[in-house]
Amino acid sequence: MTDLTPAPDAPVGVLDRPVDFDAGMHAGASTAPPAGDWPPGPRPGRVARFVRGKESDAPWVRPALLALLAATAVLYLWDLGASGWGNSFYSAAVQAGTKSWKAFFFGSSDASNFITVDKPPAFLWPMEISARIFGLNSWSVLAPQALEGVATVGLVYLSVRRWFSAQAAILGGAVVALTPVAALMFRYNNPDAMLAMLLAGALYATMRGLERAQTKWLVLAGALVGFGFITKMMQAFLILPVMAVVYLLAAPTGWWRRVWQVCLMGVSTLVAAGWWVAAVVLTPAADRPYVGGSQDNSILNLIFGYNGFGRITGNETGSVGGGTVAGSMWGPTGLTRLFNAEFGNMMSWLLPGALVMGAVLLGITIRARRTDRERAALLLWGGSLVSTGLVISLAQGIIHPYYLVALAAPLGGLVGIATMGLWQRRDRLVGRLGLAAGLAATVVWTYVLLGRTSDWFPALRPFVAVAGTLGVVAILALPLLRSVTKLAVGLVAALGLGAALAAPLFSTVATAATPHNGAIPSVTPSAAGGFGGGPGGGFPGGPGGRLPGAFAGGRFPGGAAPSFGRGFPGAGTGTGGFPGGFPGGAAPSFGAGGGARRAFGGGGGPGGILGASQSNAALNRRLQSNAGHYTWAAATVSANSAAGYQLASGEPVMAIGGFNGTDPAPTLAQFEKYVAQGKIHFFIAGGRGGGPGGAGGSSNDASQITSWVESHYTAETVGGVTVYDLTS
Repeated sequence: MTDLTPAPDAPVGVLDRPVDFDAGMHAGASTAPPAGDWPPGPRPGRVARFVRGKESDAPWVRPALLALLAATAVLYLWDLGASGWGNSFYSAAVQAGTKSWKAFFFGSSDASNFITVDKPPAFLWPMEISARIFGLNSWSVLAPQALEGVATVGLVYLSVRRWFSAQAAILGGAVVALTPVAALMFRYNNPDAMLAMLLAGALYATMRGLERAQTKWLVLAGALVGFGFITKMMQAFLILPVMAVVYLLAAPTGWWRRVWQVCLMGVSTLVAAGWWVAAVVLTPAADRPYVGGSQDNSILNLIFGYNGFGRITGNETGSVGGGTVAGSMWGPTGLTRLFNAEFGNMMSWLLPGALVMGAVLLGITIRARRTDRERAALLLWGGSLVSTGLVISLAQGIIHPYYLVALAAPLGGLVGIATMGLWQRRDRLVGRLGLAAGLAATVVWTYVLLGRTSDWFPALRPFVAVAGTLGVVAILALPLLRSVTKLAVGLVAALGLGAALAAPLFSTVATAATPHNGAIPSVTPSAAGGFGGGPGGGFPGGPGGRLPGAFAGGRFPGGAAPSFGRGFPGAGTGTGGFPGGFPGGAAPSFGAGGGARRAFGGGGGPGGILGASQSNAALNRRLQSNAGHYTWAAATVSANSAAGYQLASGEPVMAIGGFNGTDPAPTLAQFEKYVAQGKIHFFIAGGRGGGPGGAGGSSNDASQITSWVESHYTAETVGGVTVYDLTS
């Protein structure tokens, strides 16, 4: 196997040249002529050069990349406001950060800085900056997340393109964009969007470091992982061992220098992750908000407990309650978890095929030189996919299906590298067998997944089966087809890609066209019987994962297709469709619009643990009356209940007990002191802590406070909500 490591004096971009799609050669090798001047005549302008790309690139490469990024932007940004505040828990924190720099830095859920959200604040900062510039609204909150998704697609493209063909890079980026959970989370305001982008950037920096053993790139990779830590804590570290091992194995320098560089990467990670932690630790408790999610107002307790090892062991004091099924409180665990009814539709459509092709290509390159780039890339992207997937699969604590967005970039990178690596070896039997096995695994698994929601676009299932079978046969027969015409080879490639990507494409567009809100959103279709699934992010939208408002079975009645609802142009009129139309008529309905909904139930009043409260005009006026005289316009149990009232009124609302209502903050004595000092105007009843299953924290402060208020103050009803005036 030829080693692709460039000579010491080779330019960094030596491998950044296009590979002939029809050439049976090693991934990353170049058939392009050496870079030279533009053809005779006037040189194109700056815009033309931007569109055309590098002189060494084929004419289609840069336009294809721009088209991919533009399509991803449209997919992630279109009708973004349909989801309202998305996860109101985090939107309320964004609101707080626009009013208080202290809330901005610590991640407080209210501008008066009573308690923080249960995550570090880095993911909130782009949204808060956006809201400070453009004003607080759904778009200013959600648009930064969508742009992070476009950046993630771009980073995967750039990473794969460093060492491999443009085809592999475009395919890798497209797989990320067409992963349903990516469309879900890059249109949402949970921390997972920024985490996915940062981890993709860390993998890109690691590849740059592997090219010439440059320390600066290893330091950058570690810093990005560290910043991922102050985005979602220890989940960011799951790829760090893979990065270190691959670098130690494949970097083109001596052993002790590799060890030293990996140590520097670790120091960079520690610094990037630790500066904010140190700031919180060194700030006196009286001068900062309570650390939400902890049981002792300690950021270290949050790091190693609720957001750390507790997620793996299930020992999470103060956690919301999960289900009661076998495996863990949050569902069955084990090696097949990513493929079960709750997780399967999120991103596993291409996972079996990617693992098969990656394993075959790894076997082919196993005897290559230590510094072989193709093997290093397979280990880096495939290892990141496997390591993160295994931890999520085996973890006993709180694990939500949407966490799988962290696998979108590694999956895209692996699919692009492995598919094109085997395609370029299609003249060899092992290459054809690897491609055929990967496509067969993808088709079979897609057929199984579609069978779980058989009334959702039922025509997809037979199409995938027929096209996939033909694709497998055609791949095995490639030597015969190639002797006929090169067009036949292209048709084989198109057939295989069409069979593999059809279902993820439909699911991704359906997910993007469906409004979501609440704490646990899910993709479309959803076959799970647990949390998530329909608009509102609560329980599944309907039997078989069908969304409310969708036409039965997702079919095209009479040959024409119903509207996307609010997902595309014409929203609100019932005549929306894809820009430019949808083949065969108007676009199919993927669910009704209708904006943000509560996770549990509908109507106004207090929210559940997974859905924000809904205020009303009369209550908003009460909360806003003389609000400047009080530190908090109101207090209520749980941050989700507080979030709805805070977002509606624009005034700070104290979230008793934090997100779950189980944090021991404030204690009854502290609450009585706040009331005596005239800092809280109203207490709003009905906020719930503990969540489904009623798991509690280390104290019952929230229930004690509620009982104390009920026994000392007179209840009144304002717009259907029970309120106590604590100043009367």
